[in-house]
Amino acid sequence: MDIPSESSGIPKLPSHAVYIFNMSEDVWPFINSMSDKKVRANEIQWNVYLADMRLFMFCNEDTQVYFVCPQGVSEEFLSYYKELFGNRRITILTTAIHSGAICDDILHDESVMKKLIEVANSSQRLTITSYATTPEFLRLMRELRSRGLTVYTPEAPEEEDGWTVNFYGSKSGIRQLAQQSQNAEPDFQMANGLICVGIEDAAKIAAKRYIKENGVVIKTNKGHAGMGVVIFRPGDLPLDYLSCEQKIHSLLAKEAYWNKFPIIIEDFIQIQPAIGGGNPNVEFKILKNGRVEFLYYCGMRMTRDGVFSGVEIHNEVVSDRVGAQMVDTGFFIGEKYAAAGYRGYYDVDFVAGRNGQLYVTESNVRSTGGTFIYEIALKLFGKDFMYTTNILSNNSYDISDLKPQTFTGIRRKFQPILFNKSTREGLIIVSENILRIDKLAYVIFGKTKRRVYELEEQMEALLRA
Repeated sequence: MDIPSESSGIPKLPSHAVYIFNMSEDVWPFINSMSDKKVRANEIQWNVYLADMRLFMFCNEDTQVYFVCPQGVSEEFLSYYKELFGNRRITILTTAIHSGAICDDILHDESVMKKLIEVANSSQRLTITSYATTPEFLRLMRELRSRGLTVYTPEAPEEEDGWTVNFYGSKSGIRQLAQQSQNAEPDFQMANGLICVGIEDAAKIAAKRYIKENGVVIKTNKGHAGMGVVIFRPGDLPLDYLSCEQKIHSLLAKEAYWNKFPIIIEDFIQIQPAIGGGNPNVEFKILKNGRVEFLYYCGMRMTRDGVFSGVEIHNEVVSDRVGAQMVDTGFFIGEKYAAAGYRGYYDVDFVAGRNGQLYVTESNVRSTGGTFIYEIALKLFGKDFMYTTNILSNNSYDISDLKPQTFTGIRRKFQPILFNKSTREGLIIVSENILRIDKLAYVIFGKTKRRVYELEEQMEALLRA
């Protein structure tokens, strides 16, 4: 039997491993609460298209990986992946039906279940990882074990500790942890705020706060991709209380999820873009033995509406002082998670205020939009990649103003700037699927910050040549 090693930040997998891409499951109650069925279906489909990015989670592994996802991966894109990272053994398994809850779909797909059982029997122990540990994932693990299989989940808490994912990954959960930790960790600060239930109270509280502070942020307990977060800046709302309350109430009333989950109302923080773009972030991993390991820190690339689009990674993305504070706070939070039983990836999002204060905004208790980028950097540049390269990514660059693009065409256009193993600079295309919805996903490596932005400008010019 192969025993995974936990001597490095990334445990080595045994000779066979299964990865389940279950992004929609991470926010399944939220998605199910969307009022507009078309928007709900589009959100599930958007998550489907992001699946092929997760191939890059395994660029450091020589193991045979069975990648279970709702969307197939073309031979051309697989070939491109293998050219970059060597002859990686990847087998794509897709479920016949994709409801959004892929672990439930696997349970009802005899073909996929048969393959998992076959792999388990051939390797004596089935190692399974996933995008997130969800109730559906734990239910699937329970079913596999009931069939006599030995299942190892190195990046997941045990079933009795599964609550940690939704609790600490929610806006209310991380806020409660911050309140409990004020004396032990003074740097663990969040914007002044409170938790309430129902849009009537939320509208009243938010209106009063907006008029007093000239800004307010309203969040549902666990949203996704910018949905469930509303940011009101100076000038966005009337300063008359009743008019302000009515406008907020009418906006919240459009979506059922505002009335279904707790609502968090926070002060609006004027950000300092010079510090990690105003939205610095740090990511860690808790190994199966409970040890917390730092992976990297970065600046998040965010839209005006608070939607994550990518990262900027290098050692000078924030000052040494800010970096040390982020890492210390992240370790403190991780030790709390580990003590509660959580295992796997987590990050901590911050906002840098113009007042010099660093505020925690949320924690994603799962793998993130930067985890696979970390894996690529680790493969190409080693563990000191933050000091030897600059990284810039975008997971959803809009190309809707162009005619429909294919992977073949994009690859040909980008030939002058594609990643070169000799110069150790260039662009890597990290998804073919999202080209279908007029988006482009890429990671750029360069020797300097100026160089990665130059390469991004060249990319834009090549796209529109």
